[in-house]
Amino acid sequence: MPISITPVAEKDCWSGSTWTVEDEDELAELIARVAIGQSRTVERILQATGDLPASYPKGGFEGARKLLTVGTGDKTYHRDGWVFQVIAWIAAHRFDENALIRSPQMIKADKGLDGLIIEFDDDGIAHVVICEEKATEHPRQKVKSQVWPEFEQFETGARDNELVASVTSLLEKSDDPNPDQTVADILWKEKRAYRVAVTVGEKHASPKGRKSLFKGYDHKVLGDVDRRRAETLVLDDVREWLDDLAKKALVAINDAEVKSLV
Repeated sequence: MPISITPVAEKDCWSGSTWTVEDEDELAELIARVAIGQSRTVERILQATGDLPASYPKGGFEGARKLLTVGTGDKTYHRDGWVFQVIAWIAAHRFDENALIRSPQMIKADKGLDGLIIEFDDDGIAHVVICEEKATEHPRQKVKSQVWPEFEQFETGARDNELVASVTSLLEKSDDPNPDQTVADILWKEKRAYRVAVTVGEKHASPKGRKSLFKGYDHKVLGDVDRRRAETLVLDDVREWLDDLAKKALVAINDAEVKSLV
């Protein structure tokens, strides 16, 4: 697998993991597949139920390149944000192979939920995890100014209509025979959980650094610690690294287009 995860926690405040990229080329290949529109194929690979097929679709390559390219007038962080969301989606599969995890959105700078995870236990749905995923050079500032306010909104129930629609849509793709009833039966206050994932530098790579990064999490989201997840990816230069990774994915897309014509 291209990403490994190491569990970390801050007692009584949050739990989560740090991510390590083990194989950039493999990661770029998976990102390219998602960009082309093959997220279901990638999902089977991540769940260890399939291998990368030799064949490719006959289209989707131009749109895939746009997702991974910073065009004239575009913001670099929009492209980087999409790439990081795909990385976070891959890491989520590594964390819980039995969860239902919404595929990455195919639009850069989408204003909806960054990600959504439905976790199960013996009684059914254990948690509906709302995800915020940020590729940034200023993680603490981003967490305070954007992530905490988003979580606070969801805690008030102000965006439950968005949450209900997203959960229903995700359940429809599962084996659930009646997703509407399942969603209607969810006790939202009990089942709702959160996951923040951010890029960090060395300042926030230690236990002390992570403690300061996610300070206040337990005041924004009350209740049991399992309602608060926190994930980090340590990068020396987030923009340069994501740009290099996107370029590798573009090479994979170009190669896939050539192979699709054979």
